[in-house]
Amino acid sequence: MPASGIVRKTFWPEQKPGMVQTFVPVRIMKVAEISDKKTTVRRYNAFGQYMKQLYRAPVYKVNVDAGFTCPNRDGTVATGGCIYCNNDSFRPSACTSTASLREQISKGIPYLRSRYGAEKFIVYFQPYTNTYADVGILDRLYREALDNPGVVGLAIGTRPDCVDEEKIALLETLGRDHFVLVEYGLQSIYDTTLSFINRGHDYACFKHALSITIGRGIHVGAHLILGFPTETREEMLAMADEVSRLPIEFLKIHQLQVVKETALADLYAEKPFAVFGYHEYIEMLADFLERLSPDIVLQRLFAAAPDEILIAPLWNKTRSELLRDLDAFMEQRGSYQGKAR
Repeated sequence: MPASGIVRKTFWPEQKPGMVQTFVPVRIMKVAEISDKKTTVRRYNAFGQYMKQLYRAPVYKVNVDAGFTCPNRDGTVATGGCIYCNNDSFRPSACTSTASLREQISKGIPYLRSRYGAEKFIVYFQPYTNTYADVGILDRLYREALDNPGVVGLAIGTRPDCVDEEKIALLETLGRDHFVLVEYGLQSIYDTTLSFINRGHDYACFKHALSITIGRGIHVGAHLILGFPTETREEMLAMADEVSRLPIEFLKIHQLQVVKETALADLYAEKPFAVFGYHEYIEMLADFLERLSPDIVLQRLFAAAPDEILIAPLWNKTRSELLRDLDAFMEQRGSYQGKAR
């Protein structure tokens, strides 16, 4: 990016196609300069805003663990799981299968009401592969989750090789009266990377899952990880172009994290590879979002594994600091989602 002090001409995203562009000089600041800057401008299509507009109320996810496992762990596809995967790195401590599904929901809702002012709720089946069971079991669990006051829908994290026509038909039925979002773990569009991380499926498998899901009243999301050592920076950015061409409505992105008790941690210990620095990742995100369709709703932009299991990268930043710095950097640079399209 340009050095601090360089003046660049830019224009604001409020301008519509066909309007005369009003250019204003903007001093482009380094990421390190903006940590104390405040901005109220959200320059990307954020999930919270989208859901609030949809339901005219604050909507939050209640994370639950329904006790699923993964075909990449139990030997059906492979053993050991994806090389980066430690589910404790991303699920809340209250999200545990030792409590019943209803208990987890009944504890999660009051917390979200008091902490964030949430009024409506999406039950988020998060750890492992949440369509990896007989359809009768899935039907019971999903309906039990929906049968709670204030719950308006489901978000279901799964693998693209763990859906079929029968399961999609179930989600289609539930989606007639509720918000149903299927989040497919893609991680990368490159088969070389998918092989490296022991994913157990290829990119074609993901596209097949999309083909049987779209047009059924089911919202479709994907999950990408940026920073695998098998990919160049341009290859990572090219994923924004590819995802924008797909019938995807929601997207999660986060930086690769090396966490304890994973095969990736062993590889990193043997031969350390480059991971994103904080400022580097902020710039990467801004570039990625500029190339991403503005119609795609962003659910996540950062990962934040607990300090006690995180090996790298070590940023020592809170979620609010991460979002604030991204917003401020994009504002200073004149960036916004879809700008480069």
